[in-house]
Amino acid sequence: MRAILCKEYGPAEKLVIEDIECPAPTGNQVKVKVKAAGLNFPDTLIIEGKYQIKPEMPFSPGGEMAGEVIAVGDKVTRFKAGDRVIGMTGYGAFAEEMLVEENRLLPLAEGMSDEEGAAFTMVYGTSYHALKQRANIQPGESLLVLGASGGVGLAAVELGKAMGAHVIAAASTDAKLQVAKEAGADELLNYSNTDKPLKDMIKEMTGGKGVDVIYDPVGGDFTEQALRAMAWNGRHLIIGFAAGEIPKIPANLTLLKSCSVVGVFWGAFTQKEPQNHVQNMKELFQMHSDGKIKPKVSEVFAFEDYVNALAALSGRTATGKVVLKVSD
Repeated sequence: MRAILCKEYGPAEKLVIEDIECPAPTGNQVKVKVKAAGLNFPDTLIIEGKYQIKPEMPFSPGGEMAGEVIAVGDKVTRFKAGDRVIGMTGYGAFAEEMLVEENRLLPLAEGMSDEEGAAFTMVYGTSYHALKQRANIQPGESLLVLGASGGVGLAAVELGKAMGAHVIAAASTDAKLQVAKEAGADELLNYSNTDKPLKDMIKEMTGGKGVDVIYDPVGGDFTEQALRAMAWNGRHLIIGFAAGEIPKIPANLTLLKSCSVVGVFWGAFTQKEPQNHVQNMKELFQMHSDGKIKPKVSEVFAFEDYVNALAALSGRTATGKVVLKVSD
């Protein structure tokens, strides 16, 4: 089988496609024919050695996939050959076949394409865990989504609306904001507008109160600016640092606003609280079935075009999700 391999840390141009063998599954392993792989920001970090997970080389990047079960190990009870599945793999999905632990897989929802399935788990799983368990967001509360046109940001916009929040979508261009508007955002904020500080724009949109929940996958300078516009008892959700800089937050802001800065590590949540994760996914599949959420797959790249696919993420030009078509 073909696999995209990282043999040395560096940009996507250093990755190579080679033929390798995928061994037979044993124990709780499931062998999956990968149909599509979703691209996420950690994929751009793991190949450069900048992610918290550092697999032994050579390895295939790709932490999210949809495919079909080929074979199962002797301890597998939930899947059989021919089942359509989606899974969070950490890495390894940029390959035509892979071994996945049974507990990392879920059945692909009825009516969901392989491309949608590959674009579903991480962004909706992260955003739902953030808003449900970490923020405990309530109907009628205001939600500011930074980076609202990206994968997790767009999912947060959709879920915020589905959960009854008043959603303010923030992004760097009007074109990106239009995507967020189509996903259900109530108000739009272009933070490339330098006429006013971000905190002043947020406060104006909330009648001076400030925002109840901030969903922040961006980091950089935007984190402190948004935190300064936090409402009393607000919750600032730290999702990631797409801007490339980990901000240093003045601790006095949390005191003055009686607000919380809350970390969201969804990958660890799925392992430490598997029952809650499975329940979240059931609820998300139901929302998808009800038409409340729908993955926006903006681009599907051919397997051989992985460099451009990863560039769409690292260059922050993508809206919604980017997917790699791995096999038919």
